[in-house]
Amino acid sequence: MQRIYKDYVNGFVLVLLVSLASYYVSTLSWIENLHLSPLILSVLLGIFAAPLFRVAKNSCEKAVVFSAKKLLRLGIILFGFNVTLDSIASVGLSGILLSVAVAVAILWLGYVIGVKVLKLDKEIAILVSAGSAICGAAAVLALESSIKSKPYKGVIAVGTVVLFGLLGMFLYPLFYAIQIPSFSHTQEGYFIGLTLHELANVVGAGGAISSQTQEVALIVKMIRVILLVAVLLIVPYLFTQSKEGERRKLHIPWFAFWFLGVVLLHSFVNLPNELVESLKFLSSFFLVMAMSALGLQVDFKKFLECGIKAFVLAFILFVILIFGGFLLVHYFVA
Repeated sequence: MQRIYKDYVNGFVLVLLVSLASYYVSTLSWIENLHLSPLILSVLLGIFAAPLFRVAKNSCEKAVVFSAKKLLRLGIILFGFNVTLDSIASVGLSGILLSVAVAVAILWLGYVIGVKVLKLDKEIAILVSAGSAICGAAAVLALESSIKSKPYKGVIAVGTVVLFGLLGMFLYPLFYAIQIPSFSHTQEGYFIGLTLHELANVVGAGGAISSQTQEVALIVKMIRVILLVAVLLIVPYLFTQSKEGERRKLHIPWFAFWFLGVVLLHSFVNLPNELVESLKFLSSFFLVMAMSALGLQVDFKKFLECGIKAFVLAFILFVILIFGGFLLVHYFVA
């Protein structure tokens, strides 16, 4: 018991302090105006605290790795309480098909452009692509856990989706105000939901236009979120082939099935609202702790070596999302 205490308590205290600090910073008025969620802030604060982690690595590492892996998966599972089948059905078949089209296209293009054109590390390319195609940092973290990539790769990918997600969140309402593009509130909701990275980005951009836009955008975004299950099942399988041509052990992401189970539970069982809200908060808190732990493990040398090409890839995908999303909404959403 004493050994477990020594191996885990210091690390959990460090992760918890970074997480609580991110919640506090997120309440500052100027931070709230920027729509910077604790999920985004935690990885930034974790990076700042990384030198402290390296100094105390022997007594903190086990808890930090546990937070980055196990708490992450629990947070993803509980994230299912944000999604219901009814909300998905409310946008009809068009919303589902357009979301699938965007996810598949961005994942494929991201891999081809990243690996074949930019000569980017395969794992970083697919993490950046998943963050752009599905649901930002949550998708990056979930996939990073499934393909067993190095922590710094996840941090790089998270950095890209944070940057371009925030950029889109501020630009979309501005462009809408000058009627570029000339969409209705419903069409703009589709456009935002199909092309922005984070849930916080969707809330911020949609709310700046209208409540109707925000509602449609969130529903479409949730369809992209639920596609995470398919991505977590398919992508790790593709990564079981190593560079040497040898088969690596396939790690089945069982937490993806639990996530889907929670979605079904939330859809068909009328749980007390207080319980659902509490579980949503737990999901957010566990994800914030995972992001904090991820930031603490940043290797700046590797980050700088791979980061520039990753941001180039994310920028290209961001441009593709904007123009591709415009065409999809213009031709397929009334």
